[in-house]
Amino acid sequence: MCAIFGLIDYNHTLNAKQREKLLRVLSEECEERGTDATGYAFNHNGKLTIYKRPFAAHKVHLRLHDDSNVIMGHTRMATQGNKLDNRNNHPFPGTVNGTHFALAHNGVLHNDVKLRKQMSLPGTPVKTDSYIAVQLLEQQKSLDIQSISEMAELVEGSFVFTVLDKDNAIWFIVGDNPLCVMFYDGFLIYASTQEILCKA
Repeated sequence: MCAIFGLIDYNHTLNAKQREKLLRVLSEECEERGTDATGYAFNHNGKLTIYKRPFAAHKVHLRLHDDSNVIMGHTRMATQGNKLDNRNNHPFPGTVNGTHFALAHNGVLHNDVKLRKQMSLPGTPVKTDSYIAVQLLEQQKSLDIQSISEMAELVEGSFVFTVLDKDNAIWFIVGDNPLCVMFYDGFLIYASTQEILCKA
């Protein structure tokens, strides 16, 4: 089972080094749910950046800028798609009507092949069930709570999705899989389980 995690420093309470340290500890606790790959998505100078590597979290060193205050993360336990092909690792990039976004998924989807055929979606070199969520969103006219909800209604299986856009809007779509959020003075952290957050 994979893990999702992240930090939203909505009052710019922490500096870049503090954010890096907090995310390092958080990601390493998430290794209990996956060590095949680790990835992050964040914005810098108005540009969405996805940084991912086919390594356990403790081997991935994230460098942040002071303006990168919303960071989405994922640790992967590979079930489909070779981890060495970084296209199979989360977060995945996507674009809706010129808006760039990143998507991470924790869970297993059962109808990705069926949906790709039903919706006449193009083939893809990405070999994970999760990528169907990106393809479904890219068919929409806008990226918002409505289009993300419609995507979640189409997929079958277990999921928690996180979606981050280039404007630092972040959405959480919680299905059958767990998600825990802890609020602090000026920022929040989230992860797949309360146990991970408490250990971090």
